Amino acid sequence: MTPSDNPVMTPTTPGRSRNMAAIKRRDTKPERAIRSLLHAAGKRYRVDVRLQLENARPRPDILFTRAQVAVFVDGCFWHCCPEHGRQPNVNGGYWGPKLERNVSRDRAADEALRSAGWTVVRVWEHETPESAAKRIIAILDAASPAPKR
Repeated sequence: MTPSDNPVMTPTTPGRSRNMAAIKRRDTKPERAIRSLLHAAGKRYRVDVRLQLENARPRPDILFTRAQVAVFVDGCFWHCCPEHGRQPNVNGGYWGPKLERNVSRDRAADEALRSAGWTVVRVWEHETPESAAKRIIAILDAASPAPKR
């Protein structure tokens, strides 16, 4: 059986399987840098919380529960960035469907969150942390009412 016969195959070698198991799901360098800037700006958030929605269970990287803003920090390779994403030259029968499922899952999570009243922010890993944090803060400020004095 070849990888193209079964798009849900496991990695082809034990070494590849170990490499993939070692890839971080949270606390990546871009994510930590953005969180640091948000915290310094006085924005408080929750990290890696699975939401239970009607049709989905998304797990945003950064979550602002009061403002209902969900932030995802997407890797260019894993989420097929239009600028930097690329299809691997090796084992395309495995990687192509895997990356397509990632993108499809992203779109389904976005739709489920928006249907539930959440604002979704997608940040690419190639964006500077400063510009990403600025964009998130602007969305948070627009979503939150001004404090009463």
